[in-house]
Amino acid sequence: MSGGLLVAGTTSDAGKSLVTAGLCRWLVRRGVRVAPFKAQNMSNNSAVVVDDAGRGGEIGRAQAMQAAACRVAPSVRFNPVLLKPGSDRSSQVVLLGRAVGQVDAMTYREFRGKLRQTVFDTLAELRAEYDVVICEGAGSPTEINLRAGDFVNMGLARAAGLPTIVVGDIDRGGVFAALYGTLALLSAEDQALLAGFVVNKFRGDPALLQPGLDDLRRLTGRPVYGVLPWSNDLWLDGEDSLAYGRTLGRPSQPLGTEWLTVAVVRLPRISNATDAEALAAEPGVRVRITTEPADLADADLVILPGSKSTVEDLAWLRETGLAEAVTAHAKAGKPLLGICGGYQMLAERIHDEVESRRGTVAGLGLLPIEVAFAPEKTLRRPEGAALGAGVRGYEIHHGYVSRSADVTPLIRTADGTGEGAHSGNIFGTHWHGAFEADDFRRAFLAEAARLAGRHGFRGAPDTDFAGLRERGLDLLGDLVEEHLDTGALWRLIEAGPPAGLRFVPPGTGDSGPA
Repeated sequence: MSGGLLVAGTTSDAGKSLVTAGLCRWLVRRGVRVAPFKAQNMSNNSAVVVDDAGRGGEIGRAQAMQAAACRVAPSVRFNPVLLKPGSDRSSQVVLLGRAVGQVDAMTYREFRGKLRQTVFDTLAELRAEYDVVICEGAGSPTEINLRAGDFVNMGLARAAGLPTIVVGDIDRGGVFAALYGTLALLSAEDQALLAGFVVNKFRGDPALLQPGLDDLRRLTGRPVYGVLPWSNDLWLDGEDSLAYGRTLGRPSQPLGTEWLTVAVVRLPRISNATDAEALAAEPGVRVRITTEPADLADADLVILPGSKSTVEDLAWLRETGLAEAVTAHAKAGKPLLGICGGYQMLAERIHDEVESRRGTVAGLGLLPIEVAFAPEKTLRRPEGAALGAGVRGYEIHHGYVSRSADVTPLIRTADGTGEGAHSGNIFGTHWHGAFEADDFRRAFLAEAARLAGRHGFRGAPDTDFAGLRERGLDLLGDLVEEHLDTGALWRLIEAGPPAGLRFVPPGTGDSGPA
């Protein structure tokens, strides 16, 4: 059996995903064969993968990013359970890459036994194949109302004998209380696996933090393995919606005389908002994630991104006045792009008996198409050409274009068929990830700037998005090597949790390993 580690966190967005990726990159540099693993992810940011064994399907984008950190092909086994929220009360269950049903809080219990065994079996497979598996928890391990039956956090650690570290986000404040409280709310059996802590996103002089680190060790009997500094360069592949602020990335000065402003509508059930990240990587492109109609009025390019519930989010657009702002932007002749669910919203009519089950509803009417929904989800990684440039992407959707008239396909696919739509200043596609293709991104931005009248905008000729992502992974590995006690972490991975770890009261009653 290989070595392993569980990276838990005090909260969502504490930095578990990036710390896991950093540990993976550090290990692979040492020549270790390492794989990432997240038993269950709840996210609408997903990726379509086909691994070396031909297993294809859908996983969380964070696990695809972590696979890149490991320099291995992403696999459905790295994220065996993916929950995709379609509302506040229900989620689609994706098991080993394929949708298997809808659940709410009550019906989820019926799935849990099957999911748990699949998770444990999948982790055992990976540990038999790799030297090390770095597991990422979900949310907090001390959601004590959810501990019974847990197979994602301490339930997974107990079942697999995984030593556990807890990551806390100091940027939000209260990190010492959060770290101490996380430990103290675990049962004695779970506490025996929690070996120490990592403080994340620290700004300032670490010496100022040292008295608190010393006190935490005195109070818990456990070390802080290091303090990771805040970095403005770590903004790609955001896992949680919490990771998206008002401005995406770090806008750099334009090469020409004008900026190009992009407004991405933050839908309630937004999916794959990471599609806009490649645009934000370009000099002179300012990308805002917004729910304000005024931001759309000021934008040169408006993007309606993907949605896990197209019809519900379209209704929200209308309720908030954003639909009117989108339509006004389009009628002004400025460029508008819909991606996946956002593309479907641009249709004249939407026929949905699958996601919302609302039947036929009116779309925004900005493209002469109709959209219907199929029970089976389309999962593909296609290639083609658009605007004179090569492009590739991935598709994850139930909706499809059932009727189109007088519309030019945006993309000519490799098999000779067309995909998406381009009508004047309106663009639409089901393809996620298309902007990661450098030549296509440059061509699209040039066309968007022309339509918006930004004649002083000049695109960069040499932005390499794949290289930018790789440099980000290397930076994560650098931060781990420079700021964490990697010797102690390696001993933990290799030998398991230390014996005799102190129990910190009050603890909770033991809920068992799963």
